[in-house]
Amino acid sequence: MFDEPASEPRSTGREPAAGEPAHPATSRAARPPATRPARAAAPRAAAGHALDERKLSVLRAIVQDYVGTEEPVGSKALVERHNLGVSPATVRNDMATLEEDGYIQQPHTSAGRIPTDKGYRLFVDRLAEVKPMSAPERRAIRHFLDGAVDLDDVVARTVRLLAQLTRQVAVVQYPSLTRSTVRHVELVMLAPTKVMLVLITNTGRVEQRLVDCPSPIRETTLADLRARLNALAGGRRFPDVPALVEDLPASFEPADRPIVTTVLSTLFESLVEQNEERIMLAGTANLTRFGHDFPLSIQPVLEALEEHVVLLRLLGETTDGGMTVRIGRENEYEGLNSTSVVSVGYGSGDESVAKLGVIGPTRMDYPGTMGAVRAVARYVGQILAES
Repeated sequence: MFDEPASEPRSTGREPAAGEPAHPATSRAARPPATRPARAAAPRAAAGHALDERKLSVLRAIVQDYVGTEEPVGSKALVERHNLGVSPATVRNDMATLEEDGYIQQPHTSAGRIPTDKGYRLFVDRLAEVKPMSAPERRAIRHFLDGAVDLDDVVARTVRLLAQLTRQVAVVQYPSLTRSTVRHVELVMLAPTKVMLVLITNTGRVEQRLVDCPSPIRETTLADLRARLNALAGGRRFPDVPALVEDLPASFEPADRPIVTTVLSTLFESLVEQNEERIMLAGTANLTRFGHDFPLSIQPVLEALEEHVVLLRLLGETTDGGMTVRIGRENEYEGLNSTSVVSVGYGSGDESVAKLGVIGPTRMDYPGTMGAVRAVARYVGQILAES
């Protein structure tokens, strides 16, 4: 049911900088779960030396070691830990070039080197592949999410799962009604003048409204209205429904028209998103493990996470369903300049209806995080399609 490929083209939210070699993996966005490329998340970096594969290998080794050890990386350690195929002197020269071009820096005198935001960006842009999830991890995802009973439960389980898999802060946006389609409209009589309107979307979202009718409604009229509504609105996008059913009252007997008009008014209110941008957050406590990764204080990051508008901007536009990675100062909100955001769209079918992602320090396991985010998004999309 869930097949995770070993590697996949994706967009990382930025075009290669001048002087950086292009790579086919960054030329287009990931097709699942959406078909549109992600927008550029940052301007091009300043031009430097054209980095050959040897220097890129040195940069990759520095990123991997720093992410794994949390310690600045020296040339001696690189030679000992990695089969770079060159002399220590060559590694030192390559590190000098990388530092001159702004890809690495020395945090303090007599220390090794650590990646800069620009270095992480090049590392992400030149990833040969996103780390695939293992078979046990895929089974765990499927088992955990299969138990969801409704959309709220799907979102809650997804955000907890993402936080556990990545050990970062996870954010999941609810599917938007404006990008959903009507699966079914149900009308249930509760009293002679009271009707329950139930609106079910293709993403499994259920909206319920009580309708107070101006006069008693007959069961036959209610059944007729239910059938006509589903014939006109079923499978249609929410923004298109009002125009499709606006002439419906005229097709009923004059005595029933006020009732039909009242039901339609309530339906239209349901179609207007009451909470257009709902999100759920989990894993904030994970940030305490990375306190030393934030230059001054973790407080600005925590404050930013309390602002849902900020989080939605970080996730990006829902229509851009490809994977996006924003690193450090590529994030517009100053309080998050020491973090990276990995996000991707999810949906039922080919169209993205919402976004999910993780937020963590720039010293992040990018291949593993990107793989986890992509895998969870794809599986959530499968659940929505099958619900």
